[in-house]
Amino acid sequence: MPNKFAQIVSEGIAAVPAKFLKKLSNVSIVIEKRPTPAQAKILHLRQGLILFGLYEGVPQTRRGPGYSGVLPDKITIFQEAIEAAGRDEEDIKKIARNTVWHEIAHHFGMDETRVREAEARRRERV
Repeated sequence: MPNKFAQIVSEGIAAVPAKFLKKLSNVSIVIEKRPTPAQAKILHLRQGLILFGLYEGVPQTRRGPGYSGVLPDKITIFQEAIEAAGRDEEDIKKIARNTVWHEIAHHFGMDETRVREAEARRRERV
């Protein structure tokens, strides 16, 4: 399902309102099967913990006048975890879409608590 999963993630990105997509700055969204050993070590991931996505970079709210000439921020979507958690293709699409939103929120400077609160509000509207 590699090409299919890439399409699912692309659909998740496309579902983000244009007003937010236009404001993405110096960020790359990639798909990996699972976290690298280095990512797992930095995050102190224990066996059995599930990670759907990861934002690595400097959030827009922390970029100052000296922010230039840096590598792009990176949003990684982890395929194996999402596919394992999804009951069917529609569920996988939902998890991928929510993960994309979640990690983009980090890019805009939201901490984990604020992201989860925003996710709860979004679920209430749906």
